[in-house]
Amino acid sequence: RKAVPGAARRAMSTASPWANFEMAPLDPIVGLNESFAADDFPQKVIVGVGAYRDDAGKPYVLPCVRKAEQIMMDQKLDMEYAGIAGDPKFVDLALKFVYGADATPIQENRVQGVQALSGTGGLRVFGELMRKHGHKHIYVPNPTWGNHNAIFTNSGLEVRKYRYYDAASSDLEFDNMMKDFKDMPEGSIVLLHACAHNPTGMDPTMEQWKEISDTVKNQKLIPFFDCAYQGFASGDAVKDAAAVRMFVEDGHLISMVQSFSKNFGLYGQRVGALSVVGANEDEAKRVVSQMKMVIRPMYSNPPRHGARLVTTILQDEQLTAQFLEECKGMADRINTMRTSLHDALEKAGSTKNWDHITKQIGMFAYSGLTKDQVMQMRDVHHVYCTADGRISMAGVTSGNVDYIANAIHDVSK
Repeated sequence: RKAVPGAARRAMSTASPWANFEMAPLDPIVGLNESFAADDFPQKVIVGVGAYRDDAGKPYVLPCVRKAEQIMMDQKLDMEYAGIAGDPKFVDLALKFVYGADATPIQENRVQGVQALSGTGGLRVFGELMRKHGHKHIYVPNPTWGNHNAIFTNSGLEVRKYRYYDAASSDLEFDNMMKDFKDMPEGSIVLLHACAHNPTGMDPTMEQWKEISDTVKNQKLIPFFDCAYQGFASGDAVKDAAAVRMFVEDGHLISMVQSFSKNFGLYGQRVGALSVVGANEDEAKRVVSQMKMVIRPMYSNPPRHGARLVTTILQDEQLTAQFLEECKGMADRINTMRTSLHDALEKAGSTKNWDHITKQIGMFAYSGLTKDQVMQMRDVHHVYCTADGRISMAGVTSGNVDYIANAIHDVSK
């Protein structure tokens, strides 16, 4: 064998195995936060982050969560591992919260699930689960939450899109959505936002949901709900679950991921659930057994603290009532800011129609601003939102709403 010269051998031994790794592009939200932090303009405003803020623009911890924390501290709980499927009490309460404790499949034990790493983790587990069981693609709305595409692609599924929102009219593109549903191959998975569609905030009416349900059934599609805003969207947890419950009542064997980040304010705790409705109890439990097969080599088991917080609240009638009131308070503030922003735009002299801001629901307002207008607003007025014009209404306060409205008017007039 030919000897390697000494210099070459030394170069090989000292070369870093990481030398060919390129710097990845910044996540759009992280990049936005860094740009905002580096801006020294005193009136700068950020309305890009998907986390609730109070009217002073500060992070908010629900008082019921503080109470639950104290209860847990007094219990001197252990720090042992959770099971692969997480805390069974939490899963039980989470499923009753969204499906309804009196729902027929709940009563028949046909709804089974696992604790998940919030919505993101549940989405990834579901994607890999379905790929391993023969599915090749999933349909998502256009637009959808930016992370959906990457999650499902990395799960091994081809991401296909169905029409959802017409930017020109700032409204739901319902007729074209129905056409796209009818063109989907039988057995396709279709992702549906349970409420407060992200990023548009534009939800179907209940009549439209009924038509979606009928079409999904006729086309023999597999509905998969992403439920990230129950209670936070309208302030009414039952109302926000209405589409999900309609599908179940219509006989769909749905699957669903839940997040407790927004409604409970547990952003950093990564609390969620992934569930399925089976034809019978045994079928649903078999699906959960396969979920556990995905979870074990992925992250083994979920964290316990956040799930314990939710459990402590939902198993106590008084704390649950307090939670529902505080969640409604967050939703009400955001809805008030929608009206205030709409009115402030008119006051600023804008002649454009901004009714979509008050028609939309949930954390985000899909403003209709172009990327160029967004960048101009950032450069001239130091108002930061994502490049697609999505505004986090949680960042709008009584103290900055006029400033934001003037900035939007200036770049869009």
